[in-house]
Amino acid sequence: MEALILEDESAPSGVPQKWGDIDWRRIERNVRVMQIRIAKATQEGDWRRVKALQRSLTRSFSAKASAVRRVTMNQGARTAGVDRVKWEAPEVRWEAIGRLKRRGYRPLPLRRVYIPKANGKKRPLGIPTMLDRAMQALYLLALEPVSEGTSDPNSYGFRINRSTHDAMRQLFASLALKASAQWVLEADIKGCFDHISHDWLERNVPMDKAILRKWLRAGVVFEGQFQATDAGTPQGGIISPTLANVALNGLEQQLTAALKAKLGAHNLRRHKVNVVRYADDFVITGNTPEVLENEVKPWVEQFLAVRGLTLSTEKTRIVNIAEGFDFLGWNFRKYSGKLLIKPSKKNAQAFYRKVKGVISAKKGGKQEDLIRLLNPMLRGWAQYHSPVVAKAMFTRMERMVFQALWRWAKRRHRGKNAEWVRKRYFVTIGNRNWVFGTTTVDKRGTPFWLELYPLAGTPIRRHTKVKGEYNPFDPVWEMYGEKLRQERMLQSMSHRKQWIKLYMSQRGLCALCQCKMTKETGWDDHHIVPRVLGGSDALGNRVLVHPGCHVQVHHHGRTVVKPVFDLFDSLC
Repeated sequence: MEALILEDESAPSGVPQKWGDIDWRRIERNVRVMQIRIAKATQEGDWRRVKALQRSLTRSFSAKASAVRRVTMNQGARTAGVDRVKWEAPEVRWEAIGRLKRRGYRPLPLRRVYIPKANGKKRPLGIPTMLDRAMQALYLLALEPVSEGTSDPNSYGFRINRSTHDAMRQLFASLALKASAQWVLEADIKGCFDHISHDWLERNVPMDKAILRKWLRAGVVFEGQFQATDAGTPQGGIISPTLANVALNGLEQQLTAALKAKLGAHNLRRHKVNVVRYADDFVITGNTPEVLENEVKPWVEQFLAVRGLTLSTEKTRIVNIAEGFDFLGWNFRKYSGKLLIKPSKKNAQAFYRKVKGVISAKKGGKQEDLIRLLNPMLRGWAQYHSPVVAKAMFTRMERMVFQALWRWAKRRHRGKNAEWVRKRYFVTIGNRNWVFGTTTVDKRGTPFWLELYPLAGTPIRRHTKVKGEYNPFDPVWEMYGEKLRQERMLQSMSHRKQWIKLYMSQRGLCALCQCKMTKETGWDDHHIVPRVLGGSDALGNRVLVHPGCHVQVHHHGRTVVKPVFDLFDSLC
């Protein structure tokens, strides 16, 4: 394994001369090898070796190239920092790799923007420059293997192959049985990202302290005014979620150990204390409200105070499961002893307001454009709630969206009667009435039918929770992680049956760079022979590629062929 790193760093023939020459599969392998070694040293508690391996990784060409690629391939690449610089051209990206150096590095202040929250308030975001984003991505490569190896088993926010659905399934396992805990401490940390103690982070985060200190104290610029940052890690930075996770790691394991020492192992089991956390939101179950109020909550407050954090008095409460509570957009409640998880009313109302806003903004737009705007929203919301008891909510939401579209259609033709409007915008397909759709044409001029995504037709699929002890950087878990990643990718593409076939035939790898395609990287459907040159839509003429690779094919002369995998590739 070390030979790969040495070849990449020391052999002149192995060093590419421009961005388009980089062998991304080799880059990915080199980074992966070093991360595995860091994870192993973490498991062994050899922190001196961890530090040495992290330093080696952050100085390597492979890690620097990978960091630049990450920040230039995601959606944030279109948003500039205070210097208004974007890395769009391949030449600029190639030059950027050489700029990722520790010596002389000074981050610029973050550009402060505010985005609206569901409760009407605004969430502050800090947008770093492209250089600072790339430096954060570089050091994140070295920090993630350590944070994953030291994380709580039931922490699910901003971690590889973990999601809100995993947290939901763990809560179901903790609350569903008749003998399960009946009380819940629903907790929320007040301004977690804004108030984490800088001193605590500098003392406890296992990474380069000098670089971390510079990021934390870089400050922000809002409306032309510089503001110093004395606490917190800015929302919007690539490494910020991992820093917050590191700060909260131990909440579950240390709480369990403290209660076990105070109450005894038998009483701990009797009290049924379980912790489920997603980022800074967490839920703690208990058999009685007294143990949550008198034992658990004071300990949590002390745990957070050391890190400069406090619980939000508005959002923190102790409730009975029969009363129910909201968590991650769902409502958890027992009805006559049976636990049902449904989309929360607050989540549904916020989503409907968003849909209604899009419809209102397109009063004079084409029906086709409106459908294209609404479909990703409807499909994404429905798929998010598809693992829970959501059929009734899907039906209700579909009816509400129909009513909004009916008002939209009638407003456009005030002089026409209802029957004329119905025939103009709605059709009957089989046993489905009032289908909002229209006939349009693709880029080649071929007509096809375009209709609104049917919410009520979304199938309910139960989610399989990731194992708590899973570590994506431990080779022992490699096969499990690959299977888990493919299952979840296929679920996310369940509305694209042809994409599933392409994904499986390519073994989840980009047809151009041969690196993994994930939800984070995204994917594009590329025609090998362009349709404008007579290429067909047959699967034999199509491949899946990363969005960034797609740009290289179309604008930088790269060629892509149907991949053929051999035994060696599958083993690697």
